[in-house]
Amino acid sequence: MAEADADLALIGDAAREAGERIMGFYGRKPRIWDKGGNDPVSEADLAAEALLEDRLRTARPDYGWLSEEAEDDGSRLTAARSFIVDPLDGTRAFVKQRDGEFVVSVGLVENGRPIAGAVYEPAGEVLYAARRGGGAFRNGEPIRVSDADSIAGARILGDPGRLSALRDLGASAHTVNSIALRLALVAEGRYDAVVAVRGKWDWDLAAGHVLIEEAGGLITSDRGEPLAYDAETPRRPPPLAAGRALHALLLQRLSRET
Repeated sequence: MAEADADLALIGDAAREAGERIMGFYGRKPRIWDKGGNDPVSEADLAAEALLEDRLRTARPDYGWLSEEAEDDGSRLTAARSFIVDPLDGTRAFVKQRDGEFVVSVGLVENGRPIAGAVYEPAGEVLYAARRGGGAFRNGEPIRVSDADSIAGARILGDPGRLSALRDLGASAHTVNSIALRLALVAEGRYDAVVAVRGKWDWDLAAGHVLIEEAGGLITSDRGEPLAYDAETPRRPPPLAAGRALHALLLQRLSRET
């Protein structure tokens, strides 16, 4: 228990510090590069990556490492525990100065299963944090997923243009650039579900995965399969996250569309 609390405190503090570094670039037109496929990275991403790697790997040198902005060294495949990091999830929103739609996401995985996560939204100074068996919190206050039990009226985070079938059933669809933030917003009950139509990388999901489960919800693939984070290729199927009642309804509906 003490070790788990220490790990959660470590990743939360590191996420906050990385967020503060990111905000030092905000509004200053940071340099931006295209990694290919219209996938931008800014100097703020790289600065946050360097800070997180220094803080986390120095503190836990025996833990594995996977980050969006670093070459996969394979350490996560042999270490019992690994950090899975997105130093700036929502780079497009950051560049466009869309307050509140970019975050630092730090997950901790043990034998392929997320056990702790921190998602820090630096523009609003909001920290979402959770550890396995310890509950989920927003700035220290407990959070829970919504009790929505109908697709009609459900507030869904995803691509509205690709969720027309659910909108036809009375759901509303909303866009937030950061997938990690989408999961955090569902964990706190501000929205009812995340429905993705494309696969996501491990660093998009690991921290939010713990938030959803510790807030009383369920996150799986869009086919109901468990999400594991120990595969050689760090990419998962499209995720589906919601409270348990709504998750079952959405899964049933999505299964009909295949």
